Amino acid sequence: MAKNFDVVVIGGGPGGYIAAIRCAQLGLNTACIDEWQNRAGGPAPGGTCTNVGCIPSKALLQSSEHYEHAGHAFAEHGIGLDNLRIDVAKMIGRKDAVVKQNNDGILYLFKKNKVGFFHGRGSFVKAADGGWEIAVAGSANETLQAKQVIVATGSNARALPGAPFDEERILSNDGALRIGAVPKTLGLIGSGVIGLEMGSVWRRLGAQVTVLEALPEFLAAVDAQVAKEAWKAFTKQGLKIELGVKVGEVKAGKKGVSVAWTDAKGAAQVLEVERLIVSIGRVPNTAGLNAEGVGLKLDERGAIVVDDHCRTNLPGVWAVGDVVRGPMLAHKAEEEGVAVAERIAGQHGHVDFNTIPWVIYTSPEIAWVGQTEQQLKAAGRAYRAGSFPFLANGRARALGDTTGFVKILADAQTDEILGVHVIGPMASELIAEAVVAMEFKASAEDIARICHAHPSLSEATKEAALAVDKRTLNF
Repeated sequence: MAKNFDVVVIGGGPGGYIAAIRCAQLGLNTACIDEWQNRAGGPAPGGTCTNVGCIPSKALLQSSEHYEHAGHAFAEHGIGLDNLRIDVAKMIGRKDAVVKQNNDGILYLFKKNKVGFFHGRGSFVKAADGGWEIAVAGSANETLQAKQVIVATGSNARALPGAPFDEERILSNDGALRIGAVPKTLGLIGSGVIGLEMGSVWRRLGAQVTVLEALPEFLAAVDAQVAKEAWKAFTKQGLKIELGVKVGEVKAGKKGVSVAWTDAKGAAQVLEVERLIVSIGRVPNTAGLNAEGVGLKLDERGAIVVDDHCRTNLPGVWAVGDVVRGPMLAHKAEEEGVAVAERIAGQHGHVDFNTIPWVIYTSPEIAWVGQTEQQLKAAGRAYRAGSFPFLANGRARALGDTTGFVKILADAQTDEILGVHVIGPMASELIAEAVVAMEFKASAEDIARICHAHPSLSEATKEAALAVDKRTLNF
């Protein structure tokens, strides 16, 4: 006999579990289905983000950054170390523990908010009684019935044609997070967020890292001035980055991977590495949903087609996160999940794609919100720009990390902030002020007139706002 719910959420990643919790908070009888499992076979909600994405990558980035600081930066602080070494197994173990803490935290939140949790793969069966019948295939098969369904099944790593992931030699983000020893040589195909973050981890620990990028520009989606600064920093650190590359045959053997490629000048090259991380984007995860069986409309990429409110073509069926249009970001999925829950409850959920922040957790960190200079120029928008280097910031000097700057772009007539771009220490945290400012349609002068604590990295944001009006105080 089917178990009845007001809302069933398929997928327990950032979009799904947050949607389920918000639905429950709004008084809706809610269930969440998720199939991720840990090594013991138990439930591991949190999706790609928690299990093989955002959370474990940040844990490894933190560990590798400590190692690099110990080896290269501690001496200038008067701290001497002998026989520095890295215990990769322990580092991976810590990462796994951090992941489990987050898995368990989500299960606790489900219990706290009275969300029914079903461990298994959810799929549509048929329309039934003004709602939908959903099957759960797991250790115990179940049938659920819901008036409303939210699909939040996320995305999967895109593989190279002819070179499937084996997670031993040819790695997705999953395999890249489980490397058991520091490889002498590591190849990366794609210089996107995942590639640069994982490349940074293993480069810090001693790997020789080569990045092959098909695009002629480095970090093309980032503000050009920021991308130029990032290129300088990453190449100085030792990342070898090749642009305008055409990748040919990829062969995996017992000892490593061979990649045939053509450089920007058309010359044939071969890259021999112990392991290869492929980071060429992600594809929506709709396999096994039985979308075709119930008439759920997908686009040419396999993403679920939704309107501006995340409604699909089926009555009472919604979709959020990586499985729909828009940026594949965990926090975007969360915002959509909350908005859909509130719409189901008769409220007015809100998501503004123009104020969604982007972050690359390399060193230096890169973060931005709003438009880039190249986008404003292409649109013919008159703007003023102001920037301030961390080299002139007292807190950055004390930290010993003065790479990068804060840059603010504002409308030439109204002074409304159109974009903020940060490269440097703690950019991921500094960008929040910019998001708040843009959400409230603030001007550059508004930030310039707000008192910022001294000494703090956030003063660079204030000074960049002053620079829009060509009146910085400390540079």
